[in-house]
Amino acid sequence: MVKLRRFTLILFSFICILIVIIVGNKITLYLKNQKVERKGIKFVTSQYEKWEEEKLKENKDYNLGILIDIDRKYLYLIDMKKNKLIKRYVVATGRPSSPSPIGSYKIIEKAKWGGGFGSRWMRINVPWGKYGIHGTNKPGSIGYNASHGCIRMRNKDVEELYSLVKYNTPVVLIKGSYGPFGHGFRTLRPGDRGADVREVQRVLKEKEYYYGALDGIYGNGMKAALIRFLKENNMPITDRIGYTVYKKLGIILMD
Repeated sequence: MVKLRRFTLILFSFICILIVIIVGNKITLYLKNQKVERKGIKFVTSQYEKWEEEKLKENKDYNLGILIDIDRKYLYLIDMKKNKLIKRYVVATGRPSSPSPIGSYKIIEKAKWGGGFGSRWMRINVPWGKYGIHGTNKPGSIGYNASHGCIRMRNKDVEELYSLVKYNTPVVLIKGSYGPFGHGFRTLRPGDRGADVREVQRVLKEKEYYYGALDGIYGNGMKAALIRFLKENNMPITDRIGYTVYKKLGIILMD
């Protein structure tokens, strides 16, 4: 019963996230159809984007989404319209030193690969690195923290998933109870990457200290923004982001 309640809660959260993604994608597709002029630069839809849009139009009833529970090592394929679980697969996720990315993404590339990536590869649009869902030539690693951050599947499983999902399929990866912070805060240092870095960037941007891209990479621009924030708030100058800085930024973990 507890497991059923937990899965129901996860599924409900997943659907809420997907609604936001789908609405955002529709707005993005609309804007891509327009010739937008910003600061004298014209943005015209590329040939690939036109092809992709046509494929989406051909599949109006396509309602599949992927939910990956990093802690439990399960990948769920869900029919979002019917609120129904289609498939569940056991997977391998990232090692502690190379964790799988947390957050909401979509499939942007599909390919038939070989070698260590098994028989299939599906890339997701994580901004700070190359991550994807793929097969493996090490089936004994499935069910463990064993990858460099990607989601590994048994070859027969990834081949089946590959045949079912299309470009732009939403992919949500969850871990722990604290969204982008997984199981809690980590001390961020220059060079760190991840969903927690992107969340700090977002807050610094909202407060008008950070002007760079929300790419999840702690680089020089984010460091400069942090130092400006610390100076204006009479806090000790450091390039580390720990509990005191999180608290001052208004980032608080809620149970």
